[in-house]
Amino acid sequence: MDSVPSTDRGGIGYLPSAAETLMKLVVTGPFGVGKTTLIRTLSEIPTLHTEEAMTQSSTGLDDTAGLPEKTTTTVAIDFGRLTVQDDLVLYMFGTPGQERFIPLWEDIARGALGALVMVDTRRLEDSFAVMDMVEEQGLPYAVAVNRFPDAPAHADEVLRKHLDLDPRTPLVQCDARERRGSIDALIALAEHALNSLPAPQESS
Repeated sequence: MDSVPSTDRGGIGYLPSAAETLMKLVVTGPFGVGKTTLIRTLSEIPTLHTEEAMTQSSTGLDDTAGLPEKTTTTVAIDFGRLTVQDDLVLYMFGTPGQERFIPLWEDIARGALGALVMVDTRRLEDSFAVMDMVEEQGLPYAVAVNRFPDAPAHADEVLRKHLDLDPRTPLVQCDARERRGSIDALIALAEHALNSLPAPQESS
């Protein structure tokens, strides 16, 4: 699949043509991993987001260790859209990363064809619960390693072993602030999700 998106569509519209294939994808991961940033980087429309400033009331609930730049958090949903090759439209639904939002996560994930699980090499263990949740929902997923400037770098095979990934699970390293690598991560998920769909039954 050509991973170069087409955004020259004669103006931004919210209702795609009937000829397009629509995919609902979830962008998920632990708190502070860059989900909102990735969706903002990729979306061809103004993003819907529900970021709020973090306050003292979140002390003890949201662990900001290693995240000195973290001052806001998603409290409901992020939403964006990316069109690929003019006939494939990816709808991105970003989820809150905190455990207390699991019921909301399950609602957002309903009807999704796949999930992009974002991870941070400074806090790989924080991703385990998210991947377990995605697997429990039966969603095919890809892993996007968001390369923060101060994060340790590891080869793909090291990350796969540490995250205990199935050999078929795509893994992409990217910077959520940069469009090229972020597109590659989302395209890897879309292809994996499409390949995971059950084969159509032949009519008798």
